[in-house]
Amino acid sequence: MEKKKRELLLQGNEAVAEGALAAGCRFFAGYPITPSTEIAEYLSQKLPQVGGVFVQMEDELASMAAVIGASLAGAKSMTATSGPGFSLMQENIGFACEAEVPCLVVDVMRGGPSTGLPTSPAQGDVMQARWGTHGDHPIIVLCASSVPECFHMTVRAFNLSERFRTPVILLLDEVVAHMREKITLPLPEELEIIDRVRPTVPPEWYIPYEDNASGVPPMAPFGEGYRYHVTGLIHDIRGFPTSRSDEIGPFFQRLFRKISQNFAEIHMSETFEIEDAEITVVAYGSVARSAKRAVLEARQRGIKAGLLKLMTLWPFDRPAVERVARGSRVLLVPEMNMGQISREVKRVNNGVCTVVTLNKVDGTLITPDEILKRITEVYQDERDN
Repeated sequence: MEKKKRELLLQGNEAVAEGALAAGCRFFAGYPITPSTEIAEYLSQKLPQVGGVFVQMEDELASMAAVIGASLAGAKSMTATSGPGFSLMQENIGFACEAEVPCLVVDVMRGGPSTGLPTSPAQGDVMQARWGTHGDHPIIVLCASSVPECFHMTVRAFNLSERFRTPVILLLDEVVAHMREKITLPLPEELEIIDRVRPTVPPEWYIPYEDNASGVPPMAPFGEGYRYHVTGLIHDIRGFPTSRSDEIGPFFQRLFRKISQNFAEIHMSETFEIEDAEITVVAYGSVARSAKRAVLEARQRGIKAGLLKLMTLWPFDRPAVERVARGSRVLLVPEMNMGQISREVKRVNNGVCTVVTLNKVDGTLITPDEILKRITEVYQDERDN
C-alpha cells in the first residue's frame, strides 16, 4: 500500500517538534517559557511514543547541560526557550562550542530585555545568538518565517549540527511560533537525514579531536567502549587541557575552518522579484512575510521593489547581500529591533548602494503597510534626488 503523507494544521512551535522527531531527535530537556512552551508540551507527548526521553528540568542552565550530556551519549538532543532562558543557557552553549557537541537550541524571540514582553513578537536576540556566549567561536543560526519552514529548518538545523559537530540555534519570533498554517509532512524517505560521523578505528586508536580535511573529527558516543576526556578548557587532540600555543592555535583554526570552508552549504536565502528591483527589502522571520506583501503592492504602484529573505543569519550570508546590493539603488532592512542585521548589511554593502532601515520595538508586528510606506518614501526621495 502506498504511504500517504500527513496533512496537518500546526502552529510553528508544533512544526518544530514534528521536524525534530523526523530528524531523529530522541532527547529533549527544557523549562517552560512563553512563547516556546508548545514545543516542550508537544514533545512531552510524542517523544515517549518513539522511544525518546523528555525531561522538564529545574531551570534553563540545567536544561542545556542535560542536552549536552545526552548528545555525548549518542542521542540527537535539543531544547527550546525564549529570551531570559536563552540568556541563562549561554555558558553551556559555550561549552558545547568548545567541546564540539552537536545539539539544537530553539529560541522563540519575544520583547526584552529582562522579562520584557513575554507574549509579544520581537527580533532582539539576533546578536545574542551570534555572540551570547563569551570567547571567539563560530556558530550557525537559522531563522524561520513560516510553519513549513519551522519543520524543514528544524531538520536542517539537526543536519548541520551533526555534520559539523556544533550547536545550532534556530530562531523564531512569537508570530511564527503561534500562527497556524497547513503543512504537508514529507515521508521519512523523502528527507535527507545526516548523522554524526563515528570512528572506524578501535577504541585504543581513537583520537577524539584529531584534525582532518573536513575539520570535523569523528565522534564516539559514551558507553560504547570509547573513553575520552571532555572539558570546557582549551584542549589538545586527545581532549586534555593545554596551555601550549602550538596546540591552542591549531585548535581554534580548525574550529573556524570547519564552518568557513562550508559557507556555501550553510547559507540559505530566498529572493522574490529582484531581477529588476531598484529597492530591495532585506528581511527575515515574520517580517519577511510582511515584506513580500509590501513588495507585491509596491509593484502594483509601479515601484520596482524586490525581497531578499535571509534564512541563515550566521554565518552572515555575505554573497547574497552583495548580489542584491550590486543590482539595487536602495536596500531597506525592516526589523523588530533597533537595527541588528542592518549593521551587517551596511558592513557588507560598503557604500555600494544606499541602506535604510525600518525599526520597531513596541511589541507589534511590522505590517505590510508600514513597509510599503517606507518603500514609497524611499522611492520618492530617490526620484527627487
